[in-house]
Amino acid sequence: MLTQEETARYSRHIILPNVGLEGQIKLKNARVLIVGGGALGSPVALYLAAAGVGNIGIVDMDEVDVTNLQRQIIHTNANIGKLKTKSAEEAIARLNPLVKVNVFNTKLTSQNAINIIRKFDIVVDCTDNFPARYLINDACVLLGKPIVYGSIFRFDAQMSIFWAKKGHCYRCLFPLPPPAELAPSCGEGGVLGSMAGIVGSIQANETIKLILEAPDTLIGRLLILDAWKMRFVQLKVSKDENCSVCGKRPTIKKLIDYEFFCAAKPQQTSDFKDISVTELKKRIDKGEKINIIDVREPFEFEMTNIAGSVNIPLNSVVSCAGEIDNSKPSVILCKSGVRSVYAINILKNGGFKGEIFNLKGGVMEWAEVIDKSMVKY
Repeated sequence: MLTQEETARYSRHIILPNVGLEGQIKLKNARVLIVGGGALGSPVALYLAAAGVGNIGIVDMDEVDVTNLQRQIIHTNANIGKLKTKSAEEAIARLNPLVKVNVFNTKLTSQNAINIIRKFDIVVDCTDNFPARYLINDACVLLGKPIVYGSIFRFDAQMSIFWAKKGHCYRCLFPLPPPAELAPSCGEGGVLGSMAGIVGSIQANETIKLILEAPDTLIGRLLILDAWKMRFVQLKVSKDENCSVCGKRPTIKKLIDYEFFCAAKPQQTSDFKDISVTELKKRIDKGEKINIIDVREPFEFEMTNIAGSVNIPLNSVVSCAGEIDNSKPSVILCKSGVRSVYAINILKNGGFKGEIFNLKGGVMEWAEVIDKSMVKY
């Protein structure tokens, strides 16, 4: 039941036909864990607290820094040097003292993730690095918990709900992380501060919908945002039956060393050349026999691709290498020319003998220079 004070505070929720008194009680009894008390965690925590989510957990080990304040709106200048968890806890108490906050002043690791996550119903992934994302995903698959996912970088963002029981997991979309040296942080690449508010608000909204058992959540969908052009693209995604953690025959049955997993890379090779999109177009127009191999994920390939290209996702490059005709030159491509370099290293280190090129700028460069009608994402 709700107290008189709660009924008054949440009255604008209670009069909504899709929420009502029953829904507000569900929010009060819900237990949500926010991993990351920074850019995305700030609006998520504030909106969930304002909505009356009764139990909120926050995992973070960092202190508030002046560089955080451009986007991490739960913190203020007065909190510089304070633990983010403490700063967030105080902000939530000022906003809604009826909410119970559990803080975990620690880094989420393979050793503590299961014990922390099992106490909550839903996990909101507000992290900014690949080891944390794979760790959260695998732990939640093992525990049967849903993840409300969001990521931002510069002007781009992605959002989805990963729930292996009802759809796909993070590894279904991204089986392998990009090379560590090619995955810059927000500190290295920057991020538009207001984007955190957009994406974090969507994460909070999807979390509330999960608690209320609403239809039409982001389960089975990937929402992509280009905030500079203010353009949303929505993709349907499905479970990968061969997924290493949630597929029919999973190979990952316990948490692993995610720092090592995300840092692992094949030995680098320089035995390839870049090819520009204009040069590739000239060679295609001349009728040259060329293997054009796109190593993006299938959902990306379906959204937009170069005519005549063949999709071999990065995680399948090794197993499919024998299908590539090495008597012809091969051009390897991805979205921007990053994963393609990684794929070439895998092929060359695996003994591939054919002539091989990396498409400089990838599909997005092709769309910008050669075929402006292609979907950009």
